[in-house]
Amino acid sequence: MPSTRTPIGPTRTADATATVIGAASQPRLNAQRLPLLAEADLLDSPAAWSAVATPVGAFRLEPVRPRRDLELLTRWMNDPEVAAFWELAGPATVTAAHLRAQLDSDGRSIPCLGLLDGTPMSYWELYRADLDPLARHYPARPHDTGIHLLIGDGTNRGRGLGTTLLRAVADLVFDNRPRCARVIAEPDIRNTPSVSAFLNSGFRCSAEIDLPEKRAALMIRERALRNLL
Repeated sequence: MPSTRTPIGPTRTADATATVIGAASQPRLNAQRLPLLAEADLLDSPAAWSAVATPVGAFRLEPVRPRRDLELLTRWMNDPEVAAFWELAGPATVTAAHLRAQLDSDGRSIPCLGLLDGTPMSYWELYRADLDPLARHYPARPHDTGIHLLIGDGTNRGRGLGTTLLRAVADLVFDNRPRCARVIAEPDIRNTPSVSAFLNSGFRCSAEIDLPEKRAALMIRERALRNLL
């Protein structure tokens, strides 16, 4: 469902079967803290990642808080260019259910707002591709980190922002997840602006793969080549 028009689209729902790290040994922990513990283990705490300077301003990721962000995200999901690939158009309950599937899981997928100079302008999902159903469709490696992206405001599309921010977020992953050697994405092959943005930001198209909801371009950016592309 992500897209870069920059809508860049996801295809999967996080698998919620794993047990939250530490929950059994600390039964008195407040339930609201459990996702933070899992997040710290599986995705190395995106909430703590610093802002990064880009040619278009300071960019940072901030984990979604539904009470604060649901109205904004619902509006973005109902943008026709976004809805064409994310398929989450409809009332706020549709967006809320999509967020809740991640937030109530074990931290293998973290929904985030992308803030540019402090203004929310994009939505991101960071996920453990090696622990995701996606891993059945490509030769996954431990700690592969997947990303989904949409740029929410149409006035920000078509200006190269997708390319700039994809490079910035891939670098954030490499800087903050030392065990991760590859950043993975799987945009719909019909979404040519998205595929182009990935290619222009240092990803290579490794293959075309058939996923349950789409035929996707498997995009990979490798740590070893980050300074060469």
